[in-house]
Amino acid sequence: MADTIELDADFAQDPHSLYDRLRTEAPVYQVMRPDGVRAWLVTRYADALALLNDPRLTTDASRALAQFEADRARPFDAAVFKNMLQSDPPEHTRLRRLVAKAFTSRAVERMQHHIEAIADELLDNIDCCDATVPVDLVAGYAAPLPVRVICEMLGMPAHYADRFRSAFHPLLNIATHAEKAAAERDTIEVLNDVVEYKRQVPGADLLTSLIGASSDGDRLSHPELVAMAFLLITGGHETTVHLIANSVLALLDNPSQLGAVREDPSLIPNVIEEVLRFDGPANIAITRYTTADVTVGDVVIPRSEVVLIALHSANRDGDQFDNADHFDVTRSTRGHLGFGHGIHRCLGASLARMEGATALRRLLDRYDHIELDRTKPLRYQDSINIHGVAALPVWLPQHDRISS
Repeated sequence: MADTIELDADFAQDPHSLYDRLRTEAPVYQVMRPDGVRAWLVTRYADALALLNDPRLTTDASRALAQFEADRARPFDAAVFKNMLQSDPPEHTRLRRLVAKAFTSRAVERMQHHIEAIADELLDNIDCCDATVPVDLVAGYAAPLPVRVICEMLGMPAHYADRFRSAFHPLLNIATHAEKAAAERDTIEVLNDVVEYKRQVPGADLLTSLIGASSDGDRLSHPELVAMAFLLITGGHETTVHLIANSVLALLDNPSQLGAVREDPSLIPNVIEEVLRFDGPANIAITRYTTADVTVGDVVIPRSEVVLIALHSANRDGDQFDNADHFDVTRSTRGHLGFGHGIHRCLGASLARMEGATALRRLLDRYDHIELDRTKPLRYQDSINIHGVAALPVWLPQHDRISS
């Protein structure tokens, strides 16, 4: 095995080939990120679970950067990433409390009918497409649905979302330091405009609430508002896009499982959980940094090191899940790490589950035949953190559509 393994564009396309090898041969191993930063990659479930809860690991990049020596590669430290996901208690606790009520199960349940209406509207638009060419379910369905939902939650006009997606794309994908710096400037410009718009045009929405929110008399600063808006938009959109698309792809690749779901639609929530385990949108968890020496198995990771916890690998660990490389919508997925674990577990998990299940249910209700277009190989997004296809072309023949 090479001294250091590079997590490059090839890895982004097929992470599991490396994970399968590392779990057996070297479950804690040094790798090189695309930005040139050396890190320790953790691939087994038990180790991942323990580290996600270990207070000796911090997600606070600004705290960790102070530990980096001048001659070491420094990770890209974008201001928009200085949010609650990349902070430790008590700051993390304070920031999370300000938005938690918007993502409670009760709050999410109230959105069910509206999400269904958005899904149906998007499928109506697809029905108007040329039936002689495949439909890209990412561009036409999986991407716009969560965008609409999070924009309406935040009270953000759709044109800001279009600007935001264009600006922030390099921040979540493989790109040069210069490209990421330019993307950060463009992203902050969009978010500044959004926050200023909501100051001028307040409404009954989450962003207006955050602008006026206080916790024990301590209001969010403007940089905190910008960072929070960034987190909510990306977290409420990017991962859900790929949860929806990956769910459709997993079923199309496993016809017997698709048949079982069509026979028993009550399995759809199980589908979402199994996709989160088998091929979820979060490949590697938010970066951690050691604040002390940490022993993981037979390896001691020194203080001031970068740690990457491979959620995808942990979720396919045969010691935790029987026949882990097999997609099975009837299995128990209890304990999967698709939404992370510990204090940084995804705040919007309930919303993502509802959007994923609703999108899948309305799609299968609408069409009794969906066929993947296999004329060209699918390509995954060029990211080591997010895992999802860039496009999902499918055939939805007019004569196979179920009349309403």
